[in-house]
Amino acid sequence: MSLGKLRIAISTRGKGGLEDVVSDVFGRANTFTVVDIEKGAIKNVKVLDNPAVSYQHGAGPIVVKMLIDSEVNTVIAAEFGPGVSTLLDQHNITKITVDAGTTVTESVKSALFRVQK
Repeated sequence: MSLGKLRIAISTRGKGGLEDVVSDVFGRANTFTVVDIEKGAIKNVKVLDNPAVSYQHGAGPIVVKMLIDSEVNTVIAAEFGPGVSTLLDQHNITKITVDAGTTVTESVKSALFRVQK
């Protein structure tokens, strides 16, 4: 993946933008913070409410569809279940795992470092 343009979605706990922290869950994260990266710099940040946050079952595919519709090409989360991992792989979306509680800013820096390798 090149550093030209990235759209990264981070599973987050709230609406804190770059200061928010990574959720300990993916499919039922309260929000997803979407960060646009161009030439290694943050260009845009928006927070999406998770439409499947209260679902008992099937939250993962709903979230993956939302991220595909948002043209995300990289996802950061504390963990990915097997079903979500398969769906993300099928849509060529890169998965990056970080510790829950990591700030969005630190997560994005980590993602950029890994992508550059």
